[in-house]
Amino acid sequence: MKKQFLFIVIIFLITLSPLYSLRNFDELFPGLSTEYRNNVFAEGVIRTINKGDRFGITPSISSGIDLHNRVSERNYPYITESLIVLSNRERPYTLLDAYNALGKIQDLKGRVYSSHTRGAEVPLFEDAVRVESDRRNNPIPDPPPALILPSHDTVFFRLRDVNFGNTFYRAEIRPHGRGLLYNLTNYRNITFLFFTIMRAENFSAWLYMEPIEEGMLIYSVAGTDVTDFAASMVDIPSAISKRLHVVVGWVYDGLMRL
Repeated sequence: MKKQFLFIVIIFLITLSPLYSLRNFDELFPGLSTEYRNNVFAEGVIRTINKGDRFGITPSISSGIDLHNRVSERNYPYITESLIVLSNRERPYTLLDAYNALGKIQDLKGRVYSSHTRGAEVPLFEDAVRVESDRRNNPIPDPPPALILPSHDTVFFRLRDVNFGNTFYRAEIRPHGRGLLYNLTNYRNITFLFFTIMRAENFSAWLYMEPIEEGMLIYSVAGTDVTDFAASMVDIPSAISKRLHVVVGWVYDGLMRL
């Protein structure tokens, strides 16, 4: 029993403290202008590009952060990228902090975005809840914060989108290199009235989170492929940017409350 308890304590301490020195921001994203860098450490930067355009946020080759390749493999017509750093507070952030921030699905409910058509801040997701699986939509509560970082986790959840009604997502979470990789995908069609806006598996967002010297790095790239009807009726770059901005803000605020 004592050996088992000691083993749990050791694993817990390993999860909280990295076994290697933390990297710094300029090592991972060299060559950014002072203004661009300042924005990353303030409100963050986010931009949508069309297929064939060059990425604007590019990590160093030696960083091992390969989100661009994951998007390029799917040949998405629309790509959105973002980068923000949450500065350290009393203690450095850890991968376990990142994992626990990603687990608070219910905190997505009521998060707002700026609506130009309504001229106000509007809740993007009117409801947010975990569900049992991609086959069973019974709501289940968010679990308590984990004490040990798992090697892999899959989460299913339902978001009631202000524009598209109920939307269903699958999130795959796993350690990746020095950080944590979060892959978010719609596993059902997204519709508007009687029209399909986006078919299942045609949206994927990759969030990479890594504790660095300055704080917690949150870097993301999302790819989207929509139907011709949606492309003719909706400002796709704006729609993607708003939703990715809300998701990144959800993670950011979840870390702030730890």
